Amino acid sequence: MCTSTKSFCLLLAILSLLFTIVQSSCNDAFRDLMTWQGRGNNTNCKKLSALGAEFGWNIRQNRSTIIDVLFGVRQHNDIRWIAWGVNPGNSPEMVGTRAIIGVIQKNGTVVVNTYNITSNTKLGCQLFPSTIEFPVENMKGASTTSGYITISGTLFLDTKFYNVEKLNHVWQVGYDADQESLEPKMHPPTLQNFDSTETLNLTSGVGHGVGHHRRHLRMIHGILNMIGWGTLLPAGVILARYFRKFPVDWKNWYFCHVGCQILGYVLGTAGWAVGLWLGHASIHYSFKTHRLLAIFIFTFTTLQMLALRLRPEPHDNYRKYWDMYHHFLGYALLAVIAINMFRGIAILKPDHTWKWAYIGVLGALAAVTLALEIFTWTKFLKSYKTKDKNKNPQTNTSANTHNK
Repeated sequence: MCTSTKSFCLLLAILSLLFTIVQSSCNDAFRDLMTWQGRGNNTNCKKLSALGAEFGWNIRQNRSTIIDVLFGVRQHNDIRWIAWGVNPGNSPEMVGTRAIIGVIQKNGTVVVNTYNITSNTKLGCQLFPSTIEFPVENMKGASTTSGYITISGTLFLDTKFYNVEKLNHVWQVGYDADQESLEPKMHPPTLQNFDSTETLNLTSGVGHGVGHHRRHLRMIHGILNMIGWGTLLPAGVILARYFRKFPVDWKNWYFCHVGCQILGYVLGTAGWAVGLWLGHASIHYSFKTHRLLAIFIFTFTTLQMLALRLRPEPHDNYRKYWDMYHHFLGYALLAVIAINMFRGIAILKPDHTWKWAYIGVLGALAAVTLALEIFTWTKFLKSYKTKDKNKNPQTNTSANTHNK
């Protein structure tokens, strides 16, 4: 048990290492905007971990900490407001954030104001421009020809409340706003929107977000389930259907079938357990349908695995009924697994990488199944014709004699 636990932990560590999302530098088009905005001395720039956002800054020390900031996201027609702010609290979160929010107008201009995000905002109360406890100068907003919506300004932060080596900052994108009153409406409840927080060292440019660890676990959760539930279990079913006796009589089919099912079950269960932890650890969102389908899959897959010990003997009278139940439940599980995989992938939007990867897996499995099914029916029809000829040799002989 200890060895298997260590192996599982090692697997998670390797997957986390291989698939860690490394923070990279800004795009050149965004760097050019720092000069365009009159911020040519912004020597720091990075891509943020969520919403495809990018952030540039420059620190100037005086009696207070003066920071020039430029925040931007890629432009598309649905965006109605963008926001960036700092939180003087102990952690980066929406409530308590002092924000700069740019509301996009009908003519394409971006009107920028300061906002104080309170607990009432989280409850759905209206959010209007308000003063905050530190000055913000040179606030600008733009919809650029290079494809960005940006907001920028100069912040005068009190060093008693804000530490440039541990600055809690929050960013957001919204798709509905009252353009006249400059009221941004609630942002979508997606993972990307809830992950858009970070504690950033403005000196080194290194950020640590509360969602970073969970993003890695989501990736591990997706990989384990895609390999376990989504690939190995269907592969085991294909082996049992086409390599047991007909059309291919392969002696080792059972061991390969059981091997695929056991390995798929172990990986899928590990991914399911990670998913349960992620759901339990989250206080902002819940995906009930995805969770219920996952519990259904685990429960009935476990029931299928009990066939290794509880399967009736071939001579038992009710063996054929058990076979019907086992096959029907197996095919039903494959359908539910595919549905839930796509539901899980939809949660990760707007990242479509998972979707196309799983479509590729399904396409490969479907191609193999189709080829084997065609081979099965071709062989069946040939054998049927051969049997039919062998059944009626006298009829065929009489017909040949009559023709002579």
